Amino acid sequence: MDIKGSCSDQFSAVQEVFADALRNGTDVGASVAICLDGELVVDLWGGYADEARTLPWQRDTITNVWSTTKTMTALCALVLADRGELDLSAPVAKYWPEFGTAGKDHIEIRHLLSHTAGLPDWDQPMALEDLCDWEKATTLLARQSPRWDSRTTSGYHRFTHGFLIGEVIRRIYRESIGRFFADQIAAPLNADFHIGLAAEHDHRVSEVIPAPGPAPAANPRVSIPVGAYVTAQDTWSTHWRRAEIPAAGGYGNARSVAAVQSVLASGGRTSSARLLSETTCRAVFDEQSHGMDLVLGIPLRFGIGYALNAGDAPVSTPNLHTCYWGGRGGSLVVNDLDARMTIAYVMNQMSPLGLTDPRSQKLLRAAYRAVTR
Repeated sequence: MDIKGSCSDQFSAVQEVFADALRNGTDVGASVAICLDGELVVDLWGGYADEARTLPWQRDTITNVWSTTKTMTALCALVLADRGELDLSAPVAKYWPEFGTAGKDHIEIRHLLSHTAGLPDWDQPMALEDLCDWEKATTLLARQSPRWDSRTTSGYHRFTHGFLIGEVIRRIYRESIGRFFADQIAAPLNADFHIGLAAEHDHRVSEVIPAPGPAPAANPRVSIPVGAYVTAQDTWSTHWRRAEIPAAGGYGNARSVAAVQSVLASGGRTSSARLLSETTCRAVFDEQSHGMDLVLGIPLRFGIGYALNAGDAPVSTPNLHTCYWGGRGGSLVVNDLDARMTIAYVMNQMSPLGLTDPRSQKLLRAAYRAVTR
């Protein structure tokens, strides 16, 4: 299987791992990118953009990256915090007054960013059309009570994360989070990532391919009722593409994910723009929770907007100041502020293994061998 793009000699092992996954069929179509000190040193893509394997994955192919989108939403909040327009320790109700009801008056912005707010889902079923209705989704969340009281215990906010943070940003910026991201982050960085996809990009979208086999069994540790559920096939709809679903509906490829997230790993600046101060970048590592996540049923350590490096976590690296998150199906982005490195992987073939997906784990290990040898 031919792959295209560029790769520095230092990271040749990453190219070999990537090529092997395409060759053996583990991947159908995919991309991997690495930025070091804000410079793109790996930019590879290959395989096919369709399940029938008739359309080549191109340089500008993009796909739905699911919850890797959350890292973009978090970055929007960090940019506003860096400008002094958002206080991460302020009550959410300071910016969104309607939120401060039903026992939520003490929930702070940092709790939204760390999945510790106790609002992991809606109290009622939410169909696809409900998730595409911003006013309905946010109004319902403003009326809910938290499902637990501890603000130091995480329970993954699968879809609510983006609506909660997005509404705060809308109240401050007077525009949607998709517009904020496009104007204030993607444009300065010239990054091809979208929260809410315009029709002009439809022709280059690779639809995600559902994971083979039955859905994984429910985790016995988890008893949080599910209000919103979306299938891979739901994301093929125009309705999903056009909506701004900032916890799971972002479109991009590894290059664009790395281009945006490398701002964090390189101390707030890339070759084209400075978006954050070093101080704000380091604020990500203010630990908010560490333990068994009430929704995912796995040990996680959360900081401000990102999961943090930890020995008991599904993603672990040699360096202390590493933060990450990934998307349903297997996409992943890792920011290492000590190595000043960002690693991004985006694919169309979904896997049920999430953060433990061997495809991303092998790429991660190869990247660290390259910078530590």
